[in-house]
Amino acid sequence: MLYRNYGGTGRCVSALGLGCMRLPRDVNEEKGEAPVNREKAFELIKYAADNGITYFDTALGYHGGASEAVLGEALDGGRREKAQIATKQPFSEMKTRDAIRQNLESALKKLRTSYVDVYLIHNIQKSAWENIKKRRIIEEFEQFRSEGLIRSIGFSYHGQYPAFKEILDFYDWDMCQIQQNFMDTEREATEEAIIQAGKKGCALVIMEPLRGGSLAFPPDPIKAVYDAHTPRRTPVEWAFRHLLNYPQTSCILSGMTTLDQLKRNIEIFSQADAVPGCMSEEDKKMLAQVKAKYDSIVTVPCTGCGYCMPCHQGVGIPEVFSLYNEGNMFGAFDQPRRGYMWTTRFHHEASRCVACGACEKKCPQSIEIIKNLQIAHEALKGWLE
Repeated sequence: MLYRNYGGTGRCVSALGLGCMRLPRDVNEEKGEAPVNREKAFELIKYAADNGITYFDTALGYHGGASEAVLGEALDGGRREKAQIATKQPFSEMKTRDAIRQNLESALKKLRTSYVDVYLIHNIQKSAWENIKKRRIIEEFEQFRSEGLIRSIGFSYHGQYPAFKEILDFYDWDMCQIQQNFMDTEREATEEAIIQAGKKGCALVIMEPLRGGSLAFPPDPIKAVYDAHTPRRTPVEWAFRHLLNYPQTSCILSGMTTLDQLKRNIEIFSQADAVPGCMSEEDKKMLAQVKAKYDSIVTVPCTGCGYCMPCHQGVGIPEVFSLYNEGNMFGAFDQPRRGYMWTTRFHHEASRCVACGACEKKCPQSIEIIKNLQIAHEALKGWLE
């Protein structure tokens, strides 16, 4: 296993981290349940800790609140001392100062530890940022650090670059966590976020390097691009090497579900050349071709312009089509279905459509929105967590 500096903290972490949002589950569709398979999860976590992985990422809400407890029990009994644990608290759970502390104390109890190595404000939203500043949430975290309950302060972020830059520049963060992969260099926080985090000396942790596993199994037209390139590597390895190529990257999280996935990824991150500069110009051109191929696969020609909005029933029309197109683009619907689960919880699902037709009259692409919303709903519904 290769290791990298964790920003300016003076610590090193494994280049590969275990993300504990996709632990093995026992899915029971009849009961509508999908609890963590504790036996398989323990095996996965223990193997990771015993084979060079030192960075473990979890959060208050993962697996319905069970992820922290599973990780804590798996690392208990000697493995905790070698591990660096990152966990997160979302702003939506920070109702009061007492609640913020209680949430941390609950996490420590579940993780069976007296401190966490990194504590993050989870998924900072642009809409919440002003309130986070106004309520001095960072000062609460600083107090926890002064008490020895946490070692480092960070944030995770899904969103566009301007808001990311504002958040990054506001405070001397120990670390930040963003979604990046070769498909998202111009989306999410973009490649520029990687560069700016490095300039600040902020540890950078990458999530969704495989876009929820979507990049692991490309359709035939994209597989042909990979197969024509020398050297030959798996799509998974190319995706990881794209991120390993950045010297600013501290750790790349992978939500591995099976022991086989874990073993194969450890092999990739143990290669002597899996270091900054590992991508040649020809390698980069090949990945650009792969990205272009993926981008050409779109089922519903929605551009996300938003002219169809607002929907009087609350349907998030561009959001639904984006998730549906993502599933078709990558030939894998697990990640889009999980995203649609949250769309449903926020009452923006496609099934709320009453076929009034107002959106179709405003669509500059002349999309048959009503029919396609029905198709998208059937393809996206059903994720259990």
